Amino acid sequence: MSDRITAADTLVAAPPAAGSSHVDAGDAGYSKDLKSRHINMIAIGGAIGTGLFLGAGGRLAGAGPSLAIAYAVCGVFAFFVVRALGELVLYRPSSGAFVSYAREFMGEKGAFAAGWLYFLNWATTAVADITAAATYAHFWGMFSDIPQWILALIALAVVLTANLISVKYFGEMEFWFAIIKVGALVAFMLIGIFLVVTQHPVDGHTPGFSTITDSGGIFPVGMLPMLLVIQGVVFAYASVELCGVAAGETESPEKIMPKAINSIMWRVGLFYVGSVVLLALLLPYTSYSGDQSPFVTVMDKLGIPGAAGVMNLVVLTAALSSLNSGLYSTGRILRSMALSGSAPKFTGRMNKGQVPYGGILLTAGFGVLGVGLNYVMPGEAFEIVLNFASIGILGTWGMIMLCSLLFWHRSRDGRVTRPSYQLPWAPYTQIVTLAFLATVVFLMWWGGGVGRTTVMCLPLIAAALVGGWFAVRRRVNDLAQERENA
Repeated sequence: MSDRITAADTLVAAPPAAGSSHVDAGDAGYSKDLKSRHINMIAIGGAIGTGLFLGAGGRLAGAGPSLAIAYAVCGVFAFFVVRALGELVLYRPSSGAFVSYAREFMGEKGAFAAGWLYFLNWATTAVADITAAATYAHFWGMFSDIPQWILALIALAVVLTANLISVKYFGEMEFWFAIIKVGALVAFMLIGIFLVVTQHPVDGHTPGFSTITDSGGIFPVGMLPMLLVIQGVVFAYASVELCGVAAGETESPEKIMPKAINSIMWRVGLFYVGSVVLLALLLPYTSYSGDQSPFVTVMDKLGIPGAAGVMNLVVLTAALSSLNSGLYSTGRILRSMALSGSAPKFTGRMNKGQVPYGGILLTAGFGVLGVGLNYVMPGEAFEIVLNFASIGILGTWGMIMLCSLLFWHRSRDGRVTRPSYQLPWAPYTQIVTLAFLATVVFLMWWGGGVGRTTVMCLPLIAAALVGGWFAVRRRVNDLAQERENA
């Protein structure tokens, strides 16, 4: 695979956007092949992923119908995060996204921390996605005898190959993945509404509010379990920031991004909250489990020939879509970091298709470690990586809101100009969101188990970031000096 652009090359960076004097070398060399339909469907796909299709089953079983409240609350804060990122994108589109903004507003240290926290997010999410894909495949008898780790490896190989070709292939793949996910959810919700309205029995239960009231109400096991599943619910929204990364490879982001971001809010309400409410109305919360998608559970209980298999194929598509998105976004983020010296040089390399394959391969490499985890402990693999992914997500969202807050402060003293598309109620929105993210970390610790173990690993993650920064700071400063002298 020949290199079109490498980290060592002399690059002509993309010109800064109006109102911005910052130039990011990581923005040079990309094609602008993503169209409006791609960005819109990427925004949809980012709000519908493995966390809903697989994770909702176990969380429904643990918290009951109150899960819908958790999805609604987390959805509001996810919207604040992506809206803040949207304002920054309209200020200056960049494939480096929030890492590039952290570099502008927080310096190279901030960019280093933001980038590697994002990598932690997607490297562990990739493991969760291939684990989910292997779990879904076991639903069909033809795959039941194949070890979970082999199915996980196949899923990783297929998506990696498609991601390395070109951004156009990524955009098309995400477009159709999103179409399938949205179409399936709409079909499920229409079937669910029909069952509730007609009182058609589902596995001997009559759908309706009686299903909830007869099973202990909205909080059948109390309010605490709902609070404790919030960190898993945050994971469900892990890809909402993806459209901000993709903005660097599209023309006219100022026209496309506001519409795509604004639509996230009603999608969250419709697809997440609406589908969880329907699931709770159709079957008692005790009918669901973490071993199977709740949507597959309902279709299976209905006894419609082939329906459960079709829904399982859809949720498999969702897992592959999430994996596809993770490889795409980390490739772009790592390239932005590589060209500033914060990541290994090879992650800055691009192929003839203008794809930063170095960063993509690094993320895939951690996916291979996930294949090993599926071999050693297939039953616990998903929950273990979900908790570490949640730490990466919380760190990424926190960095986005910090960048947004610093951007707001600079706009107050006239150093930057905010675009017309703005995060409402700044700076209070950023402060409240940061407080929410800190609360989620506390809840992870308070809940004990894997969540507490994950939080106790935070000092190790912080030490790794500090040690990593001291290892690369000389190269980062040298490259920064070269850019100033150019």
